[in-house]
Amino acid sequence: MKIAMINGSPKPGKSNSGTLLGMLKALMSPSHEVKHYDTKKPLSKEQYSELCQVDALVFAFPLYVDAIPSHLFRMLTELEEFMQKERSNEIYVYAIINNGFYEGKQNHIAFEILRNWCLRCGLHFAQGIGQGAGEMMGFLEHVPLGHGPLKNLGNAIKHLANSIDVAGSGDIMFLIPNFPRFAWKFLGTHSFWDKAAKKNGLKKKDVLRRL
Repeated sequence: MKIAMINGSPKPGKSNSGTLLGMLKALMSPSHEVKHYDTKKPLSKEQYSELCQVDALVFAFPLYVDAIPSHLFRMLTELEEFMQKERSNEIYVYAIINNGFYEGKQNHIAFEILRNWCLRCGLHFAQGIGQGAGEMMGFLEHVPLGHGPLKNLGNAIKHLANSIDVAGSGDIMFLIPNFPRFAWKFLGTHSFWDKAAKKNGLKKKDVLRRL
């Protein structure tokens, strides 16, 4: 199978989306022809044409205002025109969406947008993973996939890899980390927000002050 892995993160350098795609590829059959695409820069006409000839599109991106990041949405709009003109085979679409909320269910609107895009292009939306607490990923790089806080994610990515291997379909898997919500909230506040505020010259009272 020809598979296109599309990183929809706007972050320069390392991103959670790139990490998730790497985890997925490691669990897929090595027999596939996999090519990676990065949407931070506009794709060329040749690249859009290449995407019309694959067997599967695998998107990974962060949730932005309950939807798809604007640069990725623009790319999808442009790709739609190519798909309607150049696609000649059945293409299956898979996606991994991560968000900063604890609940993976928060990604459901973005999945509906992607599903509707597939309908407009004549593509088959097959399956996806909606991962909550995505910002934890950067703190868990030394935790083996499928263990500890990444137990649910490991099982879901393995299931998604199996689906892609056989061009299969399934339900969207909405996940929460294997980590207590209160602990996630505490660590997020003190290790992320407070740290970011201090870096920008703000105190805790400044963050909490109402305008």
